[in-house]
Amino acid sequence: MDSMLCVFGSRSIQSGLTNTNNFKERPVIFVNAGGGAIKKEGDINLDIEKDCCFEGGDVIRTDESIINGGDIPSVYQSARFGTNLSYKFNDMPAGEYLVDLHFAEIVHTNGPKGMRVFDVFIQEEKVISELDVYSIVGANKPLQVVDVRVSVGEDGVIFMRFDGVVGSPIVSGIYIKQATELPKSSVKQELLLCNNCAAEVKVSSDQNRVMRTNSLARYEKKIEELKAQCQLKTDECHEAWMSLTAANEELEKIRMELDNRFFRNMQLDQAMQKQNAELRDVSRRYECDKKLWAAAIDDFEKKIKMMKIEHSQLFHEAHACANTIPELNKMIIAVQDIVAQHEDLKLKLNEEQAKSKKLYNQALEAKGNIRVFCRCRPLTKEEMSIGCQTVVDFSAAKDGDLTVITSGSTKKIFKFDRVYAPKDDQVDVFADASALVTSVLDGYNVCIFAYGQTGTGKTFTMEGTKQNRGVNYRTLHQLFKIAEERKETVTYDISVSVLEVYNEQIRDLLATSTATTKRLDIKQVSDGVQHVPGIVEAKVENIKQAWDVLQAGSNARAVGSNNVNERSSRSHCMLCTMVRAKNLVNDECTMSKLWLVDLAGSERLAKTEVQGERLKEAQNINRSLSALGDVISCLANKSSHIPYRNSKLTHLLQDSLGGDSKTLMLVQISPSEHDIGETLSSLNFATRVRGVELGPAKKQIDMGELQKFKTMLDKAKQELRSKEDAMRKLEEGFQNVEGKAKVKDQLFKNQQEKFNELESQLASKTELCRQLEKQLLQLSEGKKEKEEICSDFQQKVSC
Repeated sequence: MDSMLCVFGSRSIQSGLTNTNNFKERPVIFVNAGGGAIKKEGDINLDIEKDCCFEGGDVIRTDESIINGGDIPSVYQSARFGTNLSYKFNDMPAGEYLVDLHFAEIVHTNGPKGMRVFDVFIQEEKVISELDVYSIVGANKPLQVVDVRVSVGEDGVIFMRFDGVVGSPIVSGIYIKQATELPKSSVKQELLLCNNCAAEVKVSSDQNRVMRTNSLARYEKKIEELKAQCQLKTDECHEAWMSLTAANEELEKIRMELDNRFFRNMQLDQAMQKQNAELRDVSRRYECDKKLWAAAIDDFEKKIKMMKIEHSQLFHEAHACANTIPELNKMIIAVQDIVAQHEDLKLKLNEEQAKSKKLYNQALEAKGNIRVFCRCRPLTKEEMSIGCQTVVDFSAAKDGDLTVITSGSTKKIFKFDRVYAPKDDQVDVFADASALVTSVLDGYNVCIFAYGQTGTGKTFTMEGTKQNRGVNYRTLHQLFKIAEERKETVTYDISVSVLEVYNEQIRDLLATSTATTKRLDIKQVSDGVQHVPGIVEAKVENIKQAWDVLQAGSNARAVGSNNVNERSSRSHCMLCTMVRAKNLVNDECTMSKLWLVDLAGSERLAKTEVQGERLKEAQNINRSLSALGDVISCLANKSSHIPYRNSKLTHLLQDSLGGDSKTLMLVQISPSEHDIGETLSSLNFATRVRGVELGPAKKQIDMGELQKFKTMLDKAKQELRSKEDAMRKLEEGFQNVEGKAKVKDQLFKNQQEKFNELESQLASKTELCRQLEKQLLQLSEGKKEKEEICSDFQQKVSC
């Protein structure tokens, strides 16, 4: 910064205006460039006037805070900048003054250096040279240049001019104050010696300034001349250096070219050696191949003779086959007749299948469309530890009779379609229920549900464990097994949904977390078919996919704990399997449902001892089970109105509890004497269910005619199969003979082509050997020429 100051005694301060500044001099004027007047602030007893006495330039202001702004930082938040910028202060008394200039870069706050460089002239004398505020203090920081001494003459004017070197100049404040007079003892008088008489002559300050200006001009002119001479010498040195560099580059190019030629000659020598070795190898292989070709030609000639003999034999065989064509045509006509008979039998088969399906359904209806199975769980370890007694007798279970000892010697007998003792396995339960799977695939709605008090094993019967599968898994497995067996005549599209009825609200257990809050309602689509819009229907193609979907839904089911069961199901879990079938023979399409329902436990509220939310759940469970009982009662009494809509449970099962649907109820009971009340309630309800008749009147079907048609069909199939086998054998024999003849002909042609190809290869190998010998001679001559060229280059380089 000091190198930029051109006036002796001036100095720079890299901070804002503070009380530490020298205010001993008498202030004349302080102008806030680009800003308004500022009254006395802080410890500084000084009034600052608004911007005045200027000519040219524009005003700029900023709201950015000034770093190290001193006691009056607002001075540096405004400025005047631009080209042709000057200030002129008139009516100033003659004398000596000190000028303080205040700067701050508030425009180019991001730099870079050199964006704004300018000179400052006072009274047409340069006081600051090439000032760059940003390079000295940075952006939004103050810079002061103080104590610039200025003399004012009789005209009373202080004129300041700001000239831009790069960009436009800028100034934030101008402070003019009267300078203190120096004591006469401290004033040094300037004296000069006369060149003629050697006398000392006094020189005034103005004369001294003029002399210094002239001397400075002479020195600057001399410096410019020296710079020109230096530039001239520099250019001469640069030319000499460029000439030397060019000579070195040319010498380097010659050396590299010589090295390249030497390297190429070495490569040519290596290539010649390699080609000589290849030529020797080719000659050796040529001799070996020549012997092999001779042996191969002899072998081919022998094979050609054998093929001619085989060709003659095949020709005779083909001629014999041609003679059998009339007989073959007769057989084709006979086969066509058999095919026509097969189509006729196929139609009869479809009719018999329809009759068989009808008879099968009539057989199920003869047993009763609602069938009731009763299953009793064994005593638990806790019940045996406290000495509970069994009140259920299974002595007549094979006949479907179940005896319950109510009190003392009093007994009550119940009659069901099947009774399972605690020792009976899951396989035994499904063996009697598997017949319903066929009805689903035939287009009938089927419903299998487990009913009973909490803790009697409903969920175990329906789901089972991984080692001992329940009704759900075994039913789906049987469903896919039969569908696979029928895939030649019927195509099935199977999808699975998992629902639960919780507190009389339908919940989709396969829905995502964002969709679980969506309210689901039951709509009747057509012909009494119930549908829940918006429910997830997962399409499945095998038992694994179906079981994975069922497990995902079961894991989302609502459960809770009560006084009867530590983990009690608090909702009705309902697995719906939708089966869409199409018969490929007669294009018949059906759509049926299979409901697998695990009902929530039925128990008395006093026994469960639940409260709050669990009490509400128990009340809704009992209400829905009561609605199911009302529906069963109305069906048993054949009422004109069935109250399906009294509960979401019965509303969902409406198309599977009435009409021609098939229903199986699995009533679960406990053998403990402590549960005899709930056991009798469940058995009484099951007895009412068993009395419901949904299907038409019972009818005996004569199966003899069906058996007769099956026998005729099997016989026709056997005859058709034997004739097709004979026809297939004749066709295969003819095709084999014809194929052998074609193969022999083709083999003969291939051998002939290979023989011709070997002869051409032999000729080409001979020609190749001649060409290699010529190339070897040419390479030898080329090598000699390259050696002569290298020797010439070496002589040139040495010269």
